[in-house]
Amino acid sequence: MPTAIVKIDEDANKVINIVKAKYGLKDKSQAINKMAEEYGQELLEPELRPEYIEKLRKYEKEKTVKAKDIDSYFEELKKR
Repeated sequence: MPTAIVKIDEDANKVINIVKAKYGLKDKSQAINKMAEEYGQELLEPELRPEYIEKLRKYEKEKTVKAKDIDSYFEELKKR
């Protein structure tokens, strides 16, 4: 695992300590990893997220229906 020596300002240090305490983490490295994980989920586009890919794979397995006109198809379903 990569290691790094970083210089952070006092405010960043406070934020890291808050994250560490909030999640009950052992050290600041875990807090920084947690912050990167959460921020990374926001940065990554949805189509790149593993959860999104799993969801698509489930949709691929679902049964499909062919319909020439979607409006008439749903109208027919409502009548049933």
